[in-house]
Amino acid sequence: MNRQKKSPLSLFILACTTGLIVLGTSLNISNSFLVAPSFAQTARPQEFGMQVYQRLPNLPLENKYVSKDTKKVAAENTLVTRLLQYHLYLKGRAPGYRLDWKLTLADYLGANELIDEVAYPGYATLLTNPLEGDRAVITSLNRKQRNELVQVIVSLFNQNTRAATSPSGRANPQIPAPTSTPLPPRPGDAQRLK
Repeated sequence: MNRQKKSPLSLFILACTTGLIVLGTSLNISNSFLVAPSFAQTARPQEFGMQVYQRLPNLPLENKYVSKDTKKVAAENTLVTRLLQYHLYLKGRAPGYRLDWKLTLADYLGANELIDEVAYPGYATLLTNPLEGDRAVITSLNRKQRNELVQVIVSLFNQNTRAATSPSGRANPQIPAPTSTPLPPRPGDAQRLK
């Protein structure tokens, strides 16, 4: 077999590329770990949303949209439930950190990432896409109100995460511990890094 000697630069590039794939894979795992256990311990987005509305009764519900299936108003589909679904499931952001929620609100304000209208929660289930109405509500909130919204959501998530921990400070056995060993690269991992 005739093997070519590789330059240090090409070895470095290969190592960096492989490391990024493994790092990207482990980040996907850790993001899903951050979202799933803490959110699974709380409740469905509708129930969690109602807890937010109990603490912020002046926050608009934005639940006037009609369901495609029933042709009736989907009262349980509120601004907060769509906000939660967007933050957790579409963006995969951690629920217990203020900065992540501020990034989500910045998306709604058009100051961070673009929100894909077709992927937005409610697009497939409601007759009218609620994105524009939700943006209008978030835009109408002043900075103090947005900070209060973020604080309430983060405190509820952190409260539920603490409740999932036993009094001794150890995690309950039902909650899997995060793995620090990265999984080997899988087909398609490089595409997700783009």
